[in-house]
Amino acid sequence: AKLDEILAIGKKYGIPVVEDAAESLGSTYQGKYTGTFGKTGVYSFNGNKIITTGGGGALVSENGELINRARFLSTQARDIAPHYQHSEIGYNYRLSNVLAGLGRAQMKVLDDRIKARRANFERYRHYFEARNKEGFHIEFQSEPENCHSNRWLSCILVDPEKNEGIDREKIRQVLEKENIESRPLWKPMHLQPVFREYPFAGGNVAESLFNTGLCLPSGSKLTESDFQRIVKALDTCFSNP
Repeated sequence: AKLDEILAIGKKYGIPVVEDAAESLGSTYQGKYTGTFGKTGVYSFNGNKIITTGGGGALVSENGELINRARFLSTQARDIAPHYQHSEIGYNYRLSNVLAGLGRAQMKVLDDRIKARRANFERYRHYFEARNKEGFHIEFQSEPENCHSNRWLSCILVDPEKNEGIDREKIRQVLEKENIESRPLWKPMHLQPVFREYPFAGGNVAESLFNTGLCLPSGSKLTESDFQRIVKALDTCFSNP
């Protein structure tokens, strides 16, 4: 995201910026953690994230009044009283104490997990750079200047026109045959059946990413042996385009 520009627009027009940092916990931009630039930031602790509580997430802000308001609404907007009393409509959005404890414990190893995820990315980068020297053209996301990514997922873009007809689906199926999970990038909302009748704006960037993007195995516990197994399957794919 063009964070500097977004923040400047927000400041100019008095628009509070809510920063969606769901997937970027531990990442930094200009030495500052993502999720801490806007008036509020949100993180996801879903089961596939770098820190997980099985579900839920966190809202962060330096605005104490806003945080207290969020706590009030997320716990059913219960008034201060010895009995259950509600003067406003509230919600049950709280994370259980048990799950919150799991999340707090994992925060102690966040740096280690980021290190492991970044190592995963480097393994894939070296592998596909070697393949690209053979005439293929696999793209992967570079790290922008002044950024330190948590590399939560290692993803590639596979254009069949540049890769001897190999597309992301062929790679996915080759991996699946070896019981190695991978998946396409997220399907755009305007392509979802539930939203098919609604108007949308923009070009075809999201569609292109969905059609060519593949998320590779990226777990923090991925071992060298695991990676060699993945490479063996990938070799089969690229040796027989």
